[in-house]
Amino acid sequence: MRDKTDEFLNLLLWTADQLMRPTFRNITDSYESWMYRNGLQRQVNRLQKRGLIERDPKAARDRLYRLTEEGRLHALGGRDPEVQWSRPWDGRWRLALFDVPLEKNAHRERLRRYLEHRGFGTLQRSVWITPDTVGAERDILASGNVTVNSLVLMEARPCAGETDAQIVEGAWDFPVINGHYARHLKLLEEFPAGPLRGRAMAKRLQCWAALEREGWLAAVNLDPLLPKCLLPPNYLGREAWQRRIEVLGLAGQQLQGFEAKG
Repeated sequence: MRDKTDEFLNLLLWTADQLMRPTFRNITDSYESWMYRNGLQRQVNRLQKRGLIERDPKAARDRLYRLTEEGRLHALGGRDPEVQWSRPWDGRWRLALFDVPLEKNAHRERLRRYLEHRGFGTLQRSVWITPDTVGAERDILASGNVTVNSLVLMEARPCAGETDAQIVEGAWDFPVINGHYARHLKLLEEFPAGPLRGRAMAKRLQCWAALEREGWLAAVNLDPLLPKCLLPPNYLGREAWQRRIEVLGLAGQQLQGFEAKG
């Protein structure tokens, strides 16, 4: 999606009473009107067709839009952190081991990108690991021409004294992930507080919003969002998430009281 569409969804999330129940009323009467006056209706129609927002079809005169679950997840970066951290773990690790020939380098890189996107960590270049079940990957193997000589999936537990914490430390680069969250926390502290009186102040908030979203996505897209029992003790993701909820709640209040004068 284009950046403007992503920002629009982010604003829907902001104007919610809670991040879990986002709604957007009177979109033509406030800050959102000023920022999206050009092409707003086309944007709304596009989001509805993609199933990212919805409204009551029986209330033709009621301008109440709601993010669908798919739209909410898109605005959050594709995953709900609370759901991810709260998922149970059965104590088993799943491994993807592959040995794709060099002459098929494009296939190997495509596989690595896929595993990264799925949140796998890497113990070696060709040994990837996840605490989650691998049903989707198993289905891919079943429907394709893949042999055990090139790719195999396994379930395992450590058997030589390795701890789960050591596996997490070796598979994911949490110092880098925490560095991104630290920068995002700093952005949250730079939130331009105060009532929005005039377009100059609204523009300042808009610029901050773009930086905040960019910072959040930079962190969360690297983060496997492991179950709570596997998170490192110095992990900053949950702190950043809670602070983000607080700050975006304040931002939503600002937008509700925006005055487009000046």
